[in-house]
Amino acid sequence: MYICSIMKYVVRAVKYFLYITVIVAIFLAVLVMLGLVSPDVDKMFRNGYDSLWQIGLVFGVISALYPRFGFSSRGARIPGPYQDIRDGVVSFMEDHGYRLESEEDENLSFRMRSPIMRTTRMFEDRVTMTRDIHGFVLEGPSKDITRLVYGLESRFAATDNME
Repeated sequence: MYICSIMKYVVRAVKYFLYITVIVAIFLAVLVMLGLVSPDVDKMFRNGYDSLWQIGLVFGVISALYPRFGFSSRGARIPGPYQDIRDGVVSFMEDHGYRLESEEDENLSFRMRSPIMRTTRMFEDRVTMTRDIHGFVLEGPSKDITRLVYGLESRFAATDNME
């Protein structure tokens, strides 16, 4: 399990390194095509070719750190037995652009429906929901997890108060 977690981290870091590198290369190519920047690397960067490894090093550091802060897990307090809350959870996730990918016992896995959103996130869009005593522990992209936990707790707190 620990080795799998490390491998997932490394794969994410490599993906982000490649993603950042491609985006910057496209950006520089557009600037060169528009004639705003010289195509000569020695003139494009202050330190010429020496700048390339420096830029690569910066991209490497950012890529190595991003998975640590860009992905997290957080608990969502959702009262009730699984049979009673399952349909509400799936409905909530579908309303927020996710589709049920798999269901194993009381654990759920969701992926984004939009191929464009999946691509812009480099297919790192999976949200897993692991059942615990208080509800679920959600794991996935930090910005999504925060939004989803708050929304789930709000929806189920409102449902719980109506009964």
